[in-house]
Amino acid sequence: MIHAGKKNVLGIWVDAVDYEAAVELIVEAARCRRPLSVTALAVHGLMLGVLDKEQRYRLNSLDLVLADGQPVRWALNWLHKAGVRERVYGPDLTLAVCERAEREGLPVYLYGSTQEVLSRLRGTLSRRFPRLVFAGMDSSKFRRLTAEEQEQVRTRIRGSGASIVFAGLGCPRQEVWAYEFRGLLDVPIIAVGAAFPLLGGTLRQAPRWMQERGLEWLFRFSREPLRLWSRYLLLNPMYLFLLLLQALGVLRFRNGGRPPNKELLFG
Repeated sequence: MIHAGKKNVLGIWVDAVDYEAAVELIVEAARCRRPLSVTALAVHGLMLGVLDKEQRYRLNSLDLVLADGQPVRWALNWLHKAGVRERVYGPDLTLAVCERAEREGLPVYLYGSTQEVLSRLRGTLSRRFPRLVFAGMDSSKFRRLTAEEQEQVRTRIRGSGASIVFAGLGCPRQEVWAYEFRGLLDVPIIAVGAAFPLLGGTLRQAPRWMQERGLEWLFRFSREPLRLWSRYLLLNPMYLFLLLLQALGVLRFRNGGRPPNKELLFG
């Protein structure tokens, strides 16, 4: 088990942990009914925090920020010699947590995406983990919630008996949601990126060999070039350039950020 603490990657505190440590932290919080805000970040999510001080503040306020993308894991090892042998990939983390939740009788709640994706995801998880208890699920409204709607979501989740909440709202909405709800729920919230459509079978995963070599971005870009071109052709080179500056000591990236002026209430 690797749990080497938080490391500064371009001003974002990223936790140098492996799957085993991440799952243990989440399950222990679920057992104790203790809030724990978690996200699995790839380069895109991390760079949004670099470029936006308010988002940086949100990310650095979360309890556990995991290296979802291989380039983020490489940065941990290059900058800090963290010795992290594998990334903590959102879909695989979801499966690992669900396996433990089934074993320990911890009900899970699915929040985000569309009703179709949620139904397919639940079917996938039910087949793999027949005794997994689903406390409930809510699809995204794909807009900002009103204060009344936020309270309704909080009430539904708290009243469901859920021990773990998975949030699949897409980046950066799910990180905003985890930040804003972390004080409203007494259970772990895990923002798991594209895990919902990937596990539900509505979005194709990159071949394992591409994932292991940090080429998942290329696979996704080839399938959605018009939507993803700026994410990968602008942010990826910027990420590498800034990492080089941090490694050389040319730039020092502060972890502070700026507290948000108001809640966004995404849902």
